[in-house]
Amino acid sequence: MQHVPLKVFLADDDPDDRLFFADALSELTIKSDVTFFQNGVELMDHLLDLDTPLPNLLFLDLNMPLKGGIDCLKEIRGTEELRNLCVAVYSTSGSPQDVENTFILGANIYIRKPNDYNTLKKVLSEVLQRSWQYETSGLNRENFLLSI
Repeated sequence: MQHVPLKVFLADDDPDDRLFFADALSELTIKSDVTFFQNGVELMDHLLDLDTPLPNLLFLDLNMPLKGGIDCLKEIRGTEELRNLCVAVYSTSGSPQDVENTFILGANIYIRKPNDYNTLKKVLSEVLQRSWQYETSGLNRENFLLSI
């Protein structure tokens, strides 16, 4: 039984996507505490403030103003204190190049933003229930792109 909520960050510039995400997350049996960032600069400023706790999982949109998800991912994987952070790319893009680039850069999973609410709930439930400390050691291209 989970007593402490999972700490989740979502970096996404679209207010509707943030609301959709928060509503779906609130309906899951897995309790979580979500913090939102509107762009990559806000996210990285927060993550690099070593006085604040890191999330259990970061959902990272690729297309954001000021600093995009690819640049954030590079910076996260290049920073010793952030290197082991679990990063779920969360994007409308299904481009094979985006999937490949984020895999090479060290994201833990790639999720295409679902178009409907029930699918989003299933995706979030699946991702939050994973035991990431074990999943990351067996990361490969076949299990990188989440399909639900």
